[in-house]
Amino acid sequence: MNTTINDILKQLAIETNNPAYSTGNSWGKSTSEKLIDSYSPVDGQKIAAVAMATEDDYNTVIETAQQAFLSWRTVPAPKRGEMVRQFGEALRANKEALGTLVSYEMGKSLQEGFGEVQEMIDICDFAVGLSRQLYGLTMHSERPSHRMYEQWHPLGIVGIISAFNFPVAVWAWNTALAWVCGNVCIWKPSEKTPLTAIACQHIIEKVLKANDIPEGVSNLIIGDRAIGELLSNDGRVPLVSATGSTKMGKAVGAAVGARLGRSLLELGGNNAIIISKDADLDMSIIGAVFGAVGTAGQRCTTTRRLIIHEHVYDAFVTKLVKAYGQLRIGDPLDQNNHVGPLIDKDAVASYLDSIEKCKAEGGKFLVEGGVLTGEGYTSGCYVKPCIAEVKNDYKIVQHETFAPILYLIKYKTLEEAIALQNGVPQGLSSAIMTLNLREAELFLSTQGSDCGIANVNIGTSGAEIGGAFGGEKETGGGRESGSDAWRAYMRRQTNTINYSDTLPLAQGIKFDL
Repeated sequence: MNTTINDILKQLAIETNNPAYSTGNSWGKSTSEKLIDSYSPVDGQKIAAVAMATEDDYNTVIETAQQAFLSWRTVPAPKRGEMVRQFGEALRANKEALGTLVSYEMGKSLQEGFGEVQEMIDICDFAVGLSRQLYGLTMHSERPSHRMYEQWHPLGIVGIISAFNFPVAVWAWNTALAWVCGNVCIWKPSEKTPLTAIACQHIIEKVLKANDIPEGVSNLIIGDRAIGELLSNDGRVPLVSATGSTKMGKAVGAAVGARLGRSLLELGGNNAIIISKDADLDMSIIGAVFGAVGTAGQRCTTTRRLIIHEHVYDAFVTKLVKAYGQLRIGDPLDQNNHVGPLIDKDAVASYLDSIEKCKAEGGKFLVEGGVLTGEGYTSGCYVKPCIAEVKNDYKIVQHETFAPILYLIKYKTLEEAIALQNGVPQGLSSAIMTLNLREAELFLSTQGSDCGIANVNIGTSGAEIGGAFGGEKETGGGRESGSDAWRAYMRRQTNTINYSDTLPLAQGIKFDL
């Protein structure tokens, strides 16, 4: 571990052995002796250890959060927004350090690490404005001298289960909105990236103390699947927001649904770009390559399939293979590199298994994959982005592989291409590259993409804060971030006020005593 990383760990208050949980203004020591060791996929070095929380620790956090909600919900929303504004400023001050830690602990490129922290800053800015815009509607009553309106109230405790690939941004998407809506939050981060979560909690801790905000508004608990199951099954947690695999999301959704709670699910993607015969091929290459290899293919919005028109197939594939030959794979902290490592050796094993399954089904690899070894690749987590010609109905193509494997499929008509794009269980992100207005509009119409995100002349990966983020089918149906996604964190209440001296009933019903 180099000197720069050690300095960053000190700046972010990361210790050799870190406590298992925090209730915002203080940290709790777990009674468990179990530890999570965080290793960097960049160089294989152990960064630090974190204690694992027990069920008793979990209940301590829950009880503290319950008490905090009773007072936090009474704080005017703009005042809650002011706390979030200060958090955004604290993130700005720590952007370089936190972004570097994200890159080192998770393995994404340094620029992507910085970009992830910028997403946190952006959602704080959005939430500050939102804190003065939690609008309800007014409606005309059918009864004279009556007024109807709706208002929105906080839910209570919001549980947030986040994934390793965006270890801090997705938490911020949820918590910034939940806070201004009057909720308190409990964050269970991925056990693969606990240190970035601890760093975030240290950053918000200073803001909480400066504003004399009670314990329990921002809570962090480190643990494995068992902690996630406690959150999912706990009737004291009205909303659980979970990001991860479809398998995990189905388990969370079933557990929360069984107690009639709410779940906000952001799950797998199997995203495609349609390359039209009327596409700008040079521009399309940029979107396709970054979409496929950014974050080493470990984004839920990663481009996994290219559906290419037969008239431009050969020309585009030639450009694509040439572009892959120019990729630089290595230390993500070196900004000259395009592709960093996978998160761990289990991910490498899954990548290799997917390649073998693709070949077994008849996939033809135009750019071969494999694990990189030697100097600079000592962690064993660096792999080659690869490209295969396939059929859309291959079992492996229907599956989301969290790795830089890109599948190529040829098409004749746009209707066929849209059917191929939609012909997978997942429905997160989609795109078409075309300069043909009719094609673009058809792709965006009710006859077009069935995904939550549909883009024209940009790739599938990356999303702006202002729009609601999420997908359909096995992606879970949840929406986070912008637009009216804030409503997921609140309960709607309809109010009717009678200011007359009589009590007329609805629908003209007569009830005389």
